[in-house]
Amino acid sequence: MTRSTILKALAVLTLAIVTARADESATLKCFYTGGPAKAGLNVEYEGVTYGFCSEANQKKFQDERAASLYQRIGGKAALNAAVDLFYVKVLADERVNHFFEDTNMKRQHTKQKEFLAAALGAPTPWTGKDMRKAHENLDLREEDFAAIAENLQATLKELKLDDKTIGEIMTIVASTKKDVLNQ
Repeated sequence: MTRSTILKALAVLTLAIVTARADESATLKCFYTGGPAKAGLNVEYEGVTYGFCSEANQKKFQDERAASLYQRIGGKAALNAAVDLFYVKVLADERVNHFFEDTNMKRQHTKQKEFLAAALGAPTPWTGKDMRKAHENLDLREEDFAAIAENLQATLKELKLDDKTIGEIMTIVASTKKDVLNQ
């Protein structure tokens, strides 16, 4: 290859990279404001690119991710493992497994992962039904909620989370109790 051919190839490659970055920035919206993201102000997090309109918002996002309970437990991979193990326990629990007899468990796993991710501080919002609507036809009682909570706590212990983290997660779960029980 001649030097001229190499320089032309580099120029074309550079133009393609700049154009791709400009196109990426043009389509990204600021995570916080919804306005256009600035070129180069983005963060790749769990396979999703998040854009930002300012360095302050980019830093805020990174700080929030680092501090979130979701990230502290290990993010998506850890949450997926926890939910999968949790449902093994729930489906083996004769106190509550009948609630899942006609449930598409693949869909249930997905919804539970999405809900818990949002509840524990992932950057993805919960878009499913609210807790009252999701549980309104189940005739759940206090002891049913307690059994599910016991299975969750046993799951978290089995995954060797520390007591403080387990307590934080159980507090979040407890905050849904009245809605889940439609009280």
